[in-house]
Amino acid sequence: MGARVGLFGGMMGNASRTDPRAAAQEFGRLLAQGEEIHAAYQLIRDSFLFTDRRLILVDKQGVTGRKVEYHSIPYRAITHFSVETAGTFDLDAELKIWLSGTAEPIAKQFGKGVDVYEVQALLSTFIR
Repeated sequence: MGARVGLFGGMMGNASRTDPRAAAQEFGRLLAQGEEIHAAYQLIRDSFLFTDRRLILVDKQGVTGRKVEYHSIPYRAITHFSVETAGTFDLDAELKIWLSGTAEPIAKQFGKGVDVYEVQALLSTFIR
C-alpha cells in the first residue's frame, strides 16, 4: 500500500522521501569527492537531494525522461526559506526556497507522510 500512496502522491505533485543510500548510488556521479546525501525526495521521475554541500534538483524531461537537467544550488545562494505544514483539508506540506538574485521562490510539495520539520532542520543546518 505504501508504494501506491507514494505513486498517487507523486501523480498529485507531492514528493515522498527515498533512501539516501539508494539516491547516492543512482546519482553518485553528481557528487563531489566526500560529498554525502543526507536526504532525498522523489516526485514520479524528478528528485531533489539535500547533500552536505548543496541542494540538487533533478528534472527528467520529455516523454522518455532521457533528457535530464541537474540544477545544483549551493546553500550559500539560499537567502531564506519557508515550510508550510499539511492541514486537515490541505493534505500536502510545502517548501519554498528563495535564491539570491531571484524574486520567485523554488516551491516543492511534500506528501502528508513526509516530515517537513526534518527538511527545515536540514536547511537550517546547512545554510550559514
